[in-house]
Amino acid sequence: MDPFTFSSVARIVFGRGTFGQIGQLAAELGSAAMIVTNAGEPGGGGLPDQLGESLRKADVRHAVMRQRGEPTVEQIDQAVQIARREKCDLVIGLGGGSAVDAAKAVAGLLTNGGGPLEYMEVIGQGKKLSQRSAPWIAVPTTAGTGAEATRNAVIGAPERRFKASLRSEHLLAHVALVDPELGVDVPPDVTARSGMDALCQLIESFTSHGAQPMTDALALRGIESAAAALPRAHADGGDLDARQDMALAALFSGITLGNAGLGAVHGFAAPMGANFPIPHGTVCAALLPHVIRANVAALRSAADGQRYLDRYATIGRLLFPHAVPHDIDAGERIERTISAANLPDDEAADAAGEAAATLVTQLDIPPLGRFGVTADHVDELVALARRASSMRYNPVELSDTTLVDVLAAAL
Repeated sequence: MDPFTFSSVARIVFGRGTFGQIGQLAAELGSAAMIVTNAGEPGGGGLPDQLGESLRKADVRHAVMRQRGEPTVEQIDQAVQIARREKCDLVIGLGGGSAVDAAKAVAGLLTNGGGPLEYMEVIGQGKKLSQRSAPWIAVPTTAGTGAEATRNAVIGAPERRFKASLRSEHLLAHVALVDPELGVDVPPDVTARSGMDALCQLIESFTSHGAQPMTDALALRGIESAAAALPRAHADGGDLDARQDMALAALFSGITLGNAGLGAVHGFAAPMGANFPIPHGTVCAALLPHVIRANVAALRSAADGQRYLDRYATIGRLLFPHAVPHDIDAGERIERTISAANLPDDEAADAAGEAAATLVTQLDIPPLGRFGVTADHVDELVALARRASSMRYNPVELSDTTLVDVLAAAL
């Protein structure tokens, strides 16, 4: 067994109704909170108002910044200025991955000083964060990015046409508070694209060059949970069992990607999200089947390809029984599970890509062309994707020609 290291959030509070503990948890960490949120609407009785009331009862004063869209360098700078002005000693990220990542970056910059570009990978100076972040609590409301458990904050720099990360173990949340009930009101389209992001992260970390025993165990459990629960959560947002399984899968995906790395899907996601108005999860979902197929094909002629082909075969067997209408009867699902278990390895590896494609169709994921991406953009996007840190973890190096074909197939 190769040596490995493993890092995770110091404290995870998981379960239905745990959002009620937020005031107490915050009071243990600070006296003035900076809330970064994209959940609900202020003053409309939504989650930010519930959070504010909980903080008031716990004698924690607070300031609020609304995070709109994916965080940018300018937005993070503004949030840090507000937090300093209000003398905040605690940060809370409430909402989807964008809000949680923004909170993470603010917490890190409060103790390390400077601006995001000093520390960002690829497009910034890449300085190391030397100090533990200010105390911060991650409260995800969508089951997707797993940002509550990652050590990187993805930030866009529109003027540079790229997204990149602040990355350090110093950025890990002090508390990840994961309450599946917060996802009940998430619309079906957001449920679909967020859930496919989580599934993609689990698959990519399981097939990454950085995979190791700890991440393998979590990734396999997460893939199995997401494959079964995502179609159900999409069909019925009030299905709390499905919401719970998706919240767990997303949490696991954050832990696994932070320790094992990702792959070509997320290599594409960075430049595409920076250049087009495409939700991150939609990019990942649209590309996932095509990247799996390309990887499987390339691995069949790679020197060490069999170890990764075996992993794709495992994924195929996990996905195949669930890549069907969610309401098929139990008998048919059992038959599909038995059929998947008996697939020869080559067929099971191919089934991974086919099952992912079926899920994309079931969940009504739109093609990338709907967001303005055309064939004329493909070559430039491939060149930009080559610079992304996730590319180096892909299980096999894909040629530019193959990457062009992958992106073209997702348009």
